[in-house]
Amino acid sequence: MNRRKFISNLFYAGTSCGVLSSLSKSVFAGSIEAVPARYWTPLEEKTIKCNLCNRGCEVSDGDRGYCKARENRGGKYYTLVYSKPCALHNDPIEKKPFFHYRPSTLTMSIATSGCNFSCKFCQNWEISQSAPEEVNSITLSPQSLIEKAIAEGSKSVAFTYNEPTIFYEYMYDCAKLAKDKGLGACVVSNGFIKKEPLLELLKVVDAYRVDFKSFQESFYKSVCNGHLKPVLENLKTIKKSGVWLEIINLIIPTLNDSTEEIKAKCRWVMQELGPDVPMHFTRFHPIYKMTNLPPTPVKTLEKCYDIAKECGLHFPYIGNVIGHRGENTYCPYSGKLLIERMGFSVVKNLIKDGKCPCCNKPVPGMWE
Repeated sequence: MNRRKFISNLFYAGTSCGVLSSLSKSVFAGSIEAVPARYWTPLEEKTIKCNLCNRGCEVSDGDRGYCKARENRGGKYYTLVYSKPCALHNDPIEKKPFFHYRPSTLTMSIATSGCNFSCKFCQNWEISQSAPEEVNSITLSPQSLIEKAIAEGSKSVAFTYNEPTIFYEYMYDCAKLAKDKGLGACVVSNGFIKKEPLLELLKVVDAYRVDFKSFQESFYKSVCNGHLKPVLENLKTIKKSGVWLEIINLIIPTLNDSTEEIKAKCRWVMQELGPDVPMHFTRFHPIYKMTNLPPTPVKTLEKCYDIAKECGLHFPYIGNVIGHRGENTYCPYSGKLLIERMGFSVVKNLIKDGKCPCCNKPVPGMWE
């Protein structure tokens, strides 16, 4: 399948008939519109410094940042992807995955092109590693997005597929409007955003899922072209804010699957974030620039699950293994099954008023 066909399929997947006719014209190469960007500082000779993510790009006049989606025009910085999604789909919230946030509901999921990482295992590399002119997109204002979400029965909007930090201005405006209209707003991110924009964003979203890719700086550098420390600091900031937080860790054979690393990571989560943050250990499948490695053995994921439990974490999960008991939620006190899942579907939900029906203790999460 070529790139154009893939992007077309990704965009149309799950959308209602006639979606394009109800929105503005499509955007193709050579017609990139720009909207003023936030979080940048002017430097000498029309160069700017981007303060949105921890890359801190210094961008000369006429050039773009690492993400390919933000451009310096005459010493002023602009986003090229405001209201220009290239992927739009009404997903089960479990697909993000969020397991303690509005289970069994739909979330209107949206993405643009661009990313501030270049992960060698990215499953959405066709959009995340592309510039805006290299993908098909439509014009969809925040107002139109929220109207569409409400019309299709979504209970939230999700900023996902690529790194949402890249379309920060669009995400922020959509999340704020969603909140005003009674919808939830959730972010699926690599956690590499700067603290100031993160704190502003946390005021308008109610759930954040962070890819905690490894507990090794060397992994972040060689596999993702990023850094670990900012992610750790942002995890603590999100948790402290009261926004619901879940963590995912894609377990890749030979790279981040050692017992020592998993123990260190789980101990850090326990100490810095507490026992109630859900931690998803998900199965790797060969893709993009990592087709040389095998899928993660299920036994490795079960080892991660057991280590998390031993470290005191209440809600570890196993992902990408449909039907495994590690997909389910159990009460950490009574041990009773609370939510039974099969892939992205909830088979059974026994939580009553946010509590375990057996011991009546609260189950951390957002259940309404």
